[in-house]
Amino acid sequence: YRARIKVVSASTSAQLGTAQMPDGQVKNDEYFGRQEVYHHELRAIVPVARATGGPLRLPLEVTYQGCADKGLCYPPITKSFTVNLAGGSGASPGASAAGTGVGASGGGVSEQDRFANLLRNASLFAMLGSFYLAGLLLSFTPCVLPMVPILSGIIFGGGKVVSTGRAFSLSVSYVLGMALTYTLAGLAAAAAGKQVQALFQQWWVLALFAALFVALALSMFGLFTVQMPAAIQTRLANVSNKQSGGAIGGVAVMGALSALIVTTCVGPALVGALIVIGETGQMVRGGAALFAMSIGMGTPLLAVGASAGRFLPKAGPWMELVKKLFGVMMLAVAAWMLARITPERLTLVLWAVPALTLGWLLWSQKATRSKGIGFGLRTAGVVAGLYGVALATGAALGNGDPLAPLPLAAHDHAHELVFRPITSLVDLDREVARARTQGKSVLVDFSADWCTSCKEMERYTFTDSGVQAALARTVLLRANVTQNNADDQALLKHFGIFGPPTIAFYGADGHERAQYRVVGYMEAEAFAARARTALNPSS
Repeated sequence: YRARIKVVSASTSAQLGTAQMPDGQVKNDEYFGRQEVYHHELRAIVPVARATGGPLRLPLEVTYQGCADKGLCYPPITKSFTVNLAGGSGASPGASAAGTGVGASGGGVSEQDRFANLLRNASLFAMLGSFYLAGLLLSFTPCVLPMVPILSGIIFGGGKVVSTGRAFSLSVSYVLGMALTYTLAGLAAAAAGKQVQALFQQWWVLALFAALFVALALSMFGLFTVQMPAAIQTRLANVSNKQSGGAIGGVAVMGALSALIVTTCVGPALVGALIVIGETGQMVRGGAALFAMSIGMGTPLLAVGASAGRFLPKAGPWMELVKKLFGVMMLAVAAWMLARITPERLTLVLWAVPALTLGWLLWSQKATRSKGIGFGLRTAGVVAGLYGVALATGAALGNGDPLAPLPLAAHDHAHELVFRPITSLVDLDREVARARTQGKSVLVDFSADWCTSCKEMERYTFTDSGVQAALARTVLLRANVTQNNADDQALLKHFGIFGPPTIAFYGADGHERAQYRVVGYMEAEAFAARARTALNPSS
């Protein structure tokens, strides 16, 4: 009930203004008459006036009363806590609960909070449309792109021409399997407050599925054929002849597994949905948002299926080459998965395998009717082979960058950002307190070995001169949550984080500026601007 919300303070050196609350829902209560009420969550701004040199920590008491829709009324509840105020004097624009990670200085709303507010307050159509667009944008990140060769190999890897209708139906099955699993996993994660996907990033799970993709690749190369007993094949053939698609169920299962193992990145839209589900219990609305986002992520995959009959030529010997090329793609997916858990030097060796295989495959092609096509294939084979040799050589020399296996000049480590590792809340509190005594701000980077977007931030964002200039007076901390152990979970729970990549900023006063948190990959220019604003609110 709006009329029964009170915010008071026992402090004599600060004065609270009237709480600024949004409009609620008008309801005729059987006992209290016409009332304005709020459902699920209320966010209000309480102005604070204090004299120069006033307290930075202010005790507060918040009183509220609620009722169940069925008529059961609860007694008034009073919660006592302390808020941290911004430095300076005069009127402070607001305050925030200590320990919740919400800073009191600066304005603005983080991207994940914007999505959370959209899910809570926007119309159903606007909410679903926004989350669909967010998923569509996410589909062009490295987190989702590996699903393209997986689906393509499933559809076209059999060495036969596939009709547009069947290819599209297989794509729909794959995307629906992915979307349903992603939605259910998100609901479970929000309800449990844990990282469901992190459970699927254990080394043995990744190794198992990498081995599966290697087996699929070897099958496409013709080294062996996986067949069921003849009696079972006959039964399945009779059933499939009565249906429009024989492998729909299997493709849906592969889509479900891809959602848990391949699609591992965290973005603002996902975090916003999980926050609302976890805090308010709006499972249906939150689940619809997650499903819309998953369909957006899968839209390019539907385009792969819809284009099957339009862009592929007629059947012929070339189909055998296509089948083997998809085998190379499967090897690349296996290398990509194992790269999350292997040392950098070994990662180069893993990437060299599909590169050298591609080079041999293209070079060994028999002459075609078109000399131009044959020359082009051999040329591409030479390029792929040289790249594979460069990867193997770079691994022998101790390099670990697959995009630059043989750097032309020595790598300048002096211009890299140096992060101090933290492994627990004790480490975090100690480093933040030390930075505060030195008058420095703090950046906390949550990362994991299996997080692709984290590696993007490391390579493209943190190496930018503008970003490094913005962080010149900042202590850089990194929490590697790959193992997802008890200390990792305690850190994530303290910040209310569902997974990496997430970056938190602390001001020189030792308080986090939660409204400026970065979730997911952010380009260097935008990140530098965000860092300057978060760490220097007055600029």
